[in-house]
Amino acid sequence: MQSTNKSPRLLIAASGTGGHVFPAIATAEQLPDYQIEWLGTPDRLETQLVGDRYPLHTISVAGFQQKLGLGTFKVLLRLVASIRQVRQILQQGKFDGVFTTGGYIAAPAILAARSLNLPVILHESNALPGKVTRWFAPWCSVVAIGFEAAAAHLPRAKTVCVGTPVRWQFRSIASALEDLPIPPGVPLIVVVGGSQGAVALNQMVREASSGWFATGAWVVHLTGDNDPNAKVLQHPHYLALPFYNNMAGLFQRADLAISRSGAGTLTELAVTHTPSILIPYPFAAEDHQAFNADVFVKAGAAKMFRQSDLTPDTLEKEVLTLLNSSDRLKKMSQQAASLAVVDSAERSADLIRHQIDLTLG
Repeated sequence: MQSTNKSPRLLIAASGTGGHVFPAIATAEQLPDYQIEWLGTPDRLETQLVGDRYPLHTISVAGFQQKLGLGTFKVLLRLVASIRQVRQILQQGKFDGVFTTGGYIAAPAILAARSLNLPVILHESNALPGKVTRWFAPWCSVVAIGFEAAAAHLPRAKTVCVGTPVRWQFRSIASALEDLPIPPGVPLIVVVGGSQGAVALNQMVREASSGWFATGAWVVHLTGDNDPNAKVLQHPHYLALPFYNNMAGLFQRADLAISRSGAGTLTELAVTHTPSILIPYPFAAEDHQAFNADVFVKAGAAKMFRQSDLTPDTLEKEVLTLLNSSDRLKKMSQQAASLAVVDSAERSADLIRHQIDLTLG
C-alpha cells in the first residue's frame, strides 16, 4: 500500500497529555516534506494544539483494565471498533506509515497499521514503558526510547535510544521573563506540580517556603487549575500562577526546580540544565515517575523524595542546603546537561524516514 504522492504520508497517533502530544509535535516539525495528519481522541489536549497545524481525526478508545471483568469486555469491543476506524483512515488517506508516542491510542494505531503492512514507529519516553508499549512494542518496526533503562523492559522489540523530543523553545535562548517582576540575580525556585495530583505538593511548598523567602529567594509556583488554595499564600517574593507559557525561559532562569517527574518535564529540565528536587506523583501508573526520577538521581542531576516520606520542614531544609551550595548546584546542572539529547526530534524523524523509505523502496 504505497502513496502515489511524491511526499510520504504519515499518520501521527498522539493523544491525551503534553507528555504524549508535545514530543509528537516536535518530531512532526522535523518532517516538513511529509504530509502529516493526526489521530487523537475528542476533548483532549491534541484538539487544542494540533487542529490548526495538521488535519485531525478523532476516535473513541478506552484504557485497559487491570482486572478481567465486564469492563474488560467493553474495552475490547471498543478496541476492535477503533481498529476498524483507523484502518479506514489509513486506507482512505493512503498513508505510508504511523508514528505514535504511546498511550491508549497507540494500540488501535499499531494494530491497524500492521494489518495493512505499514511501518510503525513508536516513541516511549518513560524509563518504565507503559502497558500499551510493553504489549505492542513487538508489533512495531522500531521503538524509540527516551531512557536507555527502558530497553530492559522491551526484550522482544527493536529499540533505539533517541531521548525525548522537546518543544523548539527549549532548544534556543528563551525570551526573558519580562512579564514577571523577578529582580536580576536573586535565587529563583520554580515549582511545577503538574496537572495531576498537584494539590498535596502545592500545600507542602506553601508551608515550606518562609525560610526560602528569608534568604532573599523568589518562588514561581505553577499550581495548576485544580487547587482551591492557590491564592492563600501572599508574599512579595511569591508568584502563584496556574500555568506559564514561557517554560523554557523559566527553567533557564531557575536556580532550582521542585517538580513531579513526568518524562516530558524531566527532558525539559535536562535540556535547560536545571537542578531539581523530584517528588514523583504517587499515583502514576505502575509508579513510573519514580523510575524516571531514579535516572536523574543516579546521574547526580536531582534529589528524589517520596511524597509520603516528605514533610514541609524537610523540604524547606533540603532547598536551603542546595541554595547555600553553589558548587553542588553547578554540579547538578552539569549532570542534568549530560542527560539531555538536544537533537532528539531529529533522531526520531530520521527513524521515521528510514522505516518509511524501506517500505517505499
